Amino acid sequence: MSYKIIDNCLPQDEFLKIKNIMLGANLDWYYNDFIASPGNDLRNDLDDFQFTHSAYKHNIGKVSDLHNVLTPILEILNPSAIVRIKANLRPKSNAIKESEWHYDNDNFDGKVAIFYVNTNNGYTIFDDGTKVQSIENRLVIFDGDTLHTGSTCTDQKVRCLINFMYYNWTDSKL
Repeated sequence: MSYKIIDNCLPQDEFLKIKNIMLGANLDWYYNDFIASPGNDLRNDLDDFQFTHSAYKHNIGKVSDLHNVLTPILEILNPSAIVRIKANLRPKSNAIKESEWHYDNDNFDGKVAIFYVNTNNGYTIFDDGTKVQSIENRLVIFDGDTLHTGSTCTDQKVRCLINFMYYNWTDSKL
């Protein structure tokens, strides 16, 4: 499996602009009764939910003004085509809980990037055992056909990240 981690990927002022919007009182968050897919085996788990905010959908285009402030991240990713940009917000839980293993989209041969908005004890883990801690202003990029999961956190009110699915200018793996 190949992946790339970029710590402190944005200058502090650009990062704080995104963080303040993401964790501020004026962003609309929408309740999802699942994490990875509807009808999963964890649906009876009271921690198996999240709030999401879509910024871009391939069949619609921009669906939120959030897209406008994400330009610095998009400049790093340099996508040839964006499939989806979606923010995830998971409230803290009493114990760390991992969601089900998943691909962000079945049969997706593009790239996925996760931008961590706040530092917390949650994480993303890949099927090879690699664990990426949620550190604010960190970007992890991986191939879209990589099985992974995420977790809740216990040390902050929320775990917040932005997920990008895109195609890059070349068809090569990382």
